[in-house]
Amino acid sequence: MSFQVISRTQRRTSRWHKTCPFSKPGSPQPDYKDLRLLQRYISDQGKIIPSRISSVSPKKQRELAAAIKRARFLALLPYVNR
Repeated sequence: MSFQVISRTQRRTSRWHKTCPFSKPGSPQPDYKDLRLLQRYISDQGKIIPSRISSVSPKKQRELAAAIKRARFLALLPYVNR
């Protein structure tokens, strides 16, 4: 029976990475009119959830933030939840 020696850096990089929910074919795109989708990426206090938690790619995170800000400006979403 042989054992493979794994270094610390190999252990850290071998973890599972979540994929972007917007990059799959046929997935919905961030749009300011789709309030149900946008509310999934807003915290209880009304803040935009960061991409390291929501696993959204950087390009789609910028589109998502712009859509949320546009929906807030048009009074479709609140700026702050109390």
